[in-house]
Formats: sequence, structure tokens, C-alpha cells
Amino acid sequence: MIPALKEVQAAVKRIAPHVHNTPVLTSSTIDKMLKATVYFKCENFQRGGAFKIRGACNAILQLSEDERARGVITHSSGNFAAALALAANALNTKAYIVMPSNAPSVKRDAVAGYGAQIIDCEPTLKSRESTMESLRKKNGATFIHPSNDMNVILGNATAVMELAKQAEQLDVVIAPVGGGGLLAGTALAVNHLHYYIETIGAEPFGADDAYLSLKTGKIQPSINPKTIADGLKTQLGDQNFPIIRKLVSKIIRVEESEIVEAMKFIWERMKIVIEPVSYTHLTL
Repeated sequence: MIPALKEVQAAVKRIAPHVHNTPVLTSSTIDKMLKATVYFKCENFQRGGAFKIRGACNAILQLSEDERARGVITHSSGNFAAALALAANALNTKAYIVMPSNAPSVKRDAVAGYGAQIIDCEPTLKSRESTMESLRKKNGATFIHPSNDMNVILGNATAVMELAKQAEQLDVVIAPVGGGGLLAGTALAVNHLHYYIETIGAEPFGADDAYLSLKTGKIQPSINPKTIADGLKTQLGDQNFPIIRKLVSKIIRVEESEIVEAMKFIWERMKIVIEPVSYTHLTL
């Protein structure tokens, strides 16, 4: 079931006091190269350094007082771990983060710095899930999935709702796809804003399970993904894939060399640092 516009608008209002309205940048050089106007929605300037605090905040704010008192829990080695920790800290909620033992120290330090309790596990999905479930049963914390949670998806949709007020007419919106939470939220917002805007997903050839899933109409497993875009080494879910399947026109795939070159080019020409996962919008 596709959430209604009023649900997206409610999420915008709900999380507004807790997130940044991030800027949109443009580059005349890139516009000339592509023969289009390209808007970069800079969620790298968001609290916690990524869009993920939008979904984390919206999910926590939907909990009852009793649920928030027991805390929230997730398993993540990346940005959502930090986002949930930061959101929980801001909303006076305890956060438990299950992280694989090989998680980058910079990510671990960020999570700890936001006051969350880190629980180590073996670096496998099975270990992450079993460790999380054992702790959840013990302390009663509410599990919030990084991408396959409708409240997270609705929170992610707020980025495009902002964009609609910041940019001129849009023809295409391109969002990366890993677990599917951002792409589903993007498609959802675009669908409610303007029917003529096309939503496109993007992912590496080395982690193209979403491309295969959209092509076959069924969720395809992410088997041994290999890409510099570590935020995309995740799996689509039953909450976000139906939205993606219905509202996303296609998914494009890129080579590793193209990702690296794009990061370098944007740094050189726009003087901003971006992750291998980027978020752009086009007026043709």
C-alpha cells in the first residue's frame, strides 16, 4: 500500500525541529557537460552527515512514551547506526546499536559519541540479526530497520519535499539504492508532488540486486556485493520494494571507475566531499 500525501506531510512537520533543511547546490560546469540543470541536494550537510537521521527521527517520534522509555535498537555498521544514536540522544531515548567487530572505527566513535550503547557481533548478517534479537527480547527495545520500515521511508521522503521548494521545475530525480529506504521515500514524495517527474535509482554493477529485482519483479538477494559504495551493500525489503516497483521507472548501473571519477570531479569543481553514494536532481 502506498502511503498518502498527508502521511508524508505529517512526517515533514514532525521532524522539522530535529533536522536541517539542507542546501541545494549547482555547478555551471556540470550543467554545460550534461546540457541540463543539475541540483545537488546536499544531505552530506545533514545532522550526522547523511539523510538517515530523517527516517530515524520520524520512526522514534512515532513510538509511544512507554516504547521510547525502553529504547530503540538496530544493527548497522554505517550511517544509520550513527543516525539512530544521534536521533535517540536528541529525543531522550536510549539507543542500542549492534555493530560488527570490523566496523570502521570512525563509525564506531560517532555512535559512541552520540551516547548509544554498542554491542559487538561477528561480521555476518546472521550474527547481527541474532545478536540484535537476543538483546531486544531482553530489554524490550523497539527494533528500527535502517531501510525496511515505513516510518523510516516516510522520513526519507522529506528530503524531496524540501527540494520541491528549493529548486525550479524538475524532470528527473536520481537517488542511490542499497536497502531501498531512500529510493522508496524519494519515489513516494515525487509521486505525490508531480506525476510527470521521473524517479530513477542508481547502483553499482558490483551490487546490482535492485536492478535485477526491478527487472524480474521479485526481490533478488544481494550476494557478495563488491563496490566502493559500501552504503549500498544491503538488501531490499518487503516494505520498500513495492513502492520502488510501482513508482521507480528504472535503475541505472555504474562502474566503480565512474563512481571514483565523479567523487573526484565534484571535489575539484564544487569543493564538497561526497560519499560514493550521491543524490541528484535534473531539469532537462
